[in-house]
Amino acid sequence: MPDNRTYKRKIGDIGENIACEFLVKRGFKVIGRNYLKKWGEIDIIAEKQGILHFVEVKSIRLKPEDVAQETLRRAQGRASDISDVYRPEENMHPGKLKRLSRVIQTYLMSKRVDKDWQLDLVTVSIDMNKRIGHCEILENVII
Repeated sequence: MPDNRTYKRKIGDIGENIACEFLVKRGFKVIGRNYLKKWGEIDIIAEKQGILHFVEVKSIRLKPEDVAQETLRRAQGRASDISDVYRPEENMHPGKLKRLSRVIQTYLMSKRVDKDWQLDLVTVSIDMNKRIGHCEILENVII
């Protein structure tokens, strides 16, 4: 069967897979993925220490010059910072947050969940040449 996903969707799927591995290594239990409603989608639903985490994943593919810049920064012991490049979290605009809020509330009601929850953002910078990704997590994003 042919793969009809767009290039952007393929990068997003790779990023979500990397984000799941990242979360599991940090003690999260992934309990769901791609909860989809007409008004929005939750990329990953995970649990850690009794708290439900709704995780939005934002992924970017680094260009070779960006990768070289990151490698140099790390070699110099400087913090990883791709601020000279597009930052994936810039896509967390008010409209996106509103849609996420609505789909989270739908999930909580439909599953009859009565526990603490929070929204987290995992950013994934993907080096397609080396086939690796670098993740960062921003926890408890305010909706």
